[in-house]
Amino acid sequence: MTTETKLPFDKESVRSFSKEMGEPAWFEEFRLQALSQFETLPMPRPDKTKIDKWNFTHFKHLNVKSNPFTSLSELPEEVKSLIDLDAENKNLYIQRNQTPAFLSLSEDLKNKGVIFTDILTAVREHAALVQKYFMTQAIKVDEHRLTALNAALVNGGAFLYIPKNVEIKEPIQVVYVHDDAEASLLNHVIVVADDNSSVTYVENYISTVDTTSSVFNIATEVIAGTNAKIQYGAVDHLAKGVTTYVNRRGIAGRDARIEWALGLMNEGNTISENTTTLIGDGSVGDTKTVVVGRGEQTQNFTTKVVHFGKHTQGNILNHGVVKDSATTVFNGIGKIEHGASKSDAEQTSRVLMLSEKARGDANPILLIDEDDVMAGHAASVGRVDPVQLYYLMSRGIPKKEAERLVIHGFLAPVVDQLPIEGVKKQLTEVIERKVR
Repeated sequence: MTTETKLPFDKESVRSFSKEMGEPAWFEEFRLQALSQFETLPMPRPDKTKIDKWNFTHFKHLNVKSNPFTSLSELPEEVKSLIDLDAENKNLYIQRNQTPAFLSLSEDLKNKGVIFTDILTAVREHAALVQKYFMTQAIKVDEHRLTALNAALVNGGAFLYIPKNVEIKEPIQVVYVHDDAEASLLNHVIVVADDNSSVTYVENYISTVDTTSSVFNIATEVIAGTNAKIQYGAVDHLAKGVTTYVNRRGIAGRDARIEWALGLMNEGNTISENTTTLIGDGSVGDTKTVVVGRGEQTQNFTTKVVHFGKHTQGNILNHGVVKDSATTVFNGIGKIEHGASKSDAEQTSRVLMLSEKARGDANPILLIDEDDVMAGHAASVGRVDPVQLYYLMSRGIPKKEAERLVIHGFLAPVVDQLPIEGVKKQLTEVIERKVR
């Protein structure tokens, strides 16, 4: 028996929600068109993972009202630990369930024309920019049911625009706090770095409450203009009862660079897509992903770099640890299109299994339509190296501690890339709890 895919929301409820949010007519119509497409589109089909019985479409509320935070002192302690409370200029947005709860942007960045706000405020106040980027380049509405669902019912997310020639030195941070068991989130995030600009953007998804049936549908579009650089860090740590679909996409122009550092630590079933498209000559896409699976959860991660421009460089590094009866699948895809000469596509995926019933799978795929290129891949699935354990134990380190050190060393190549110390510390602590 498959899960019913008919939406619990109809045109009238979507129209009512759009009017409640004060959205312009074009966005209301955009939602309604996406809703009509939903019924006819297929579900995504992640390789080696059956999701026909997963719940991606049924949830109770489209708009859960939560109180904003009047100051950072009101934040839960686990959220405070993610933020540098002593920093003078905090470029920070906090969303509580579906409610914009806190926003701070330095006067310096405002004066330089930087736009940083929640996505629905951006729809109202920066319509021209939103129309230019919202599901027009990186993600399209009609890809499958879940992209159409996000377009029709988006109820949260962030919008960040950096004008030409603006280099932001300090990180921009967004924290999505899930503290209502009945809240489901359809987030849409847009990060645009115009020509010759640069930014480090870091986001956290964190559950502080247990739930049984929440749905998260997360769509992210990252656009780097000519010679722009975007560092995108994320730590996702949602509760066991949350079913998650996350789609993070990037488009890189000429000589642009997009770097992803992703710590995917959800406790529930998760499907993740991460694609970087190298449109411009000389562009670079670099993705590092670290994953820990435990319990009975199933996780499927597809990381893809597509080369269109000449002299482009794509690198994928996936490291995962899986224990108990969990299943983790890595699909790494490097695709070099015809005409993308002198390009280089490299990938490595490694899975470390800690239990007899744990299942890991690493699938490297190279699709090459051009002769004058370089490409390579490596993949491994195995258990903790007994030689490494023996070396550590021979120096007086107990076996459990030795295993812990080996695991942290195995995941370090991604953990060390996160650009905010508080977030890096949080990821390390999450890893510690999950593998203990």
